[in-house]
Amino acid sequence: MSNYFVGDVHGCYKELKLLLEQVKFNPSKDVLWLSGDLVSRGPDSLSVLQYIFSLEKSAKIVLGNHDLNLLLIHSGLRKHTKKDNLTKLLKSSDLDELIRWLRNQPLLRVEEEKKILISHAGISPQWNIETAKKCAKECKLLLKKKNYFNILNSIRGDYPNYWKDKLTGIFRFRFSVNVLTRMRYCYLDGSLEMNSKENPSFIKKKIKPWYEIKNPAISENYKVFFGHWSTLSGTKTPDWVIPLDTGCCWGGGLTMFRFEDKKKFVQF
Repeated sequence: MSNYFVGDVHGCYKELKLLLEQVKFNPSKDVLWLSGDLVSRGPDSLSVLQYIFSLEKSAKIVLGNHDLNLLLIHSGLRKHTKKDNLTKLLKSSDLDELIRWLRNQPLLRVEEEKKILISHAGISPQWNIETAKKCAKECKLLLKKKNYFNILNSIRGDYPNYWKDKLTGIFRFRFSVNVLTRMRYCYLDGSLEMNSKENPSFIKKKIKPWYEIKNPAISENYKVFFGHWSTLSGTKTPDWVIPLDTGCCWGGGLTMFRFEDKKKFVQF
């Protein structure tokens, strides 16, 4: 049995299938972990979702910001744009079933035996592991509610950007979603800086990648897998973080990491 971790697929179904063929992925014994942003940008988001859905328990996904955007579009809260590239999916007879499935997926997965943590964007340096699991569980429960579309509408915005245990309601939900699906940089006190996207070598402001703000509760115990940050590709990172997004939908490769032997595979 092998555990395979794949970065942002973004509708690149062909590359995903070729990558799985490259490692001879066997869903009867292997597990495929996906870091979110399954849809949008690339040419075939429908086939990506249909395939991952068909894997059942052999696939473990977390939701990314583009997956949440799909939920917003389906709910009528956001308009579908040309660059979303979701027309085929939105017209599919499978759409409602796939949306129900997505709504039941988490924003964070933690595998305690192997000390694995995966989310789309990372983990807040202001959280310990228990807070992270608690906030992610709260988000998952809210997305399962019948009026989830009203709750989803509240995620828009960058504030609050600093964690406090007493945060409640939409402010707590928004902070948690921003951490788990949108975060890249933090200020030196650990609060979120939501505007910068470039490679760290180009940053002039007093901010750091979230993983450089020390959080012993995370870094000493867990391997943290994340996507979301294609401009990070090629940057040296600490051993405990494994960035997976190498910009497949922008002409880069789709990257896979095999946990057991720490080997990387790339499909262009």
